[in-house]
Amino acid sequence: MKQNIKETRNPKTNGETLLKIGEVADFFQISVKAVRLYEKKGIIEPKWVDPESGYRYYTPDQLHQMSALLELKALGFSLDEIKDILVGECSKEVLFQKMQDKMMGWHNLMVMAQNKINAMESISERLVSSKEADKLKELTDEERAWLLVKLVCVENIQVQSVLNEAIWL
Repeated sequence: MKQNIKETRNPKTNGETLLKIGEVADFFQISVKAVRLYEKKGIIEPKWVDPESGYRYYTPDQLHQMSALLELKALGFSLDEIKDILVGECSKEVLFQKMQDKMMGWHNLMVMAQNKINAMESISERLVSSKEADKLKELTDEERAWLLVKLVCVENIQVQSVLNEAIWL
């Protein structure tokens, strides 16, 4: 986060320090459009909107709210979920359950990613040991397709072979 914020004091807000929407966006390294979206969703409201210019102003205290919003977003929460959390629509128990659900989702993604890594390692090993793959460029399209199926889909090939044998017996 950037630390150089110009403060504005407006007499119409009792001299309270206010930050322009662009300053808030720069501070969090997000777009002004994103801040406006969060406002439109009812997650964060400007403290004051200048009726002449339409400029939106926020208080330094609202930076905490924006920080929480962005952290929850990074953890995978939807804007609707974030709104419920930040405006106090969910209890401790509901928030705890939401956290558990997000953790399970991230865990499942890790397992799926690890399975893909394992599959790619197996394919790489088969590719390195394949004599046919040495001439990959010289193969016909049909031969290349069959080789790739053998390298990539070993389980399916084994199942297919067993089924073919059962059908023709």
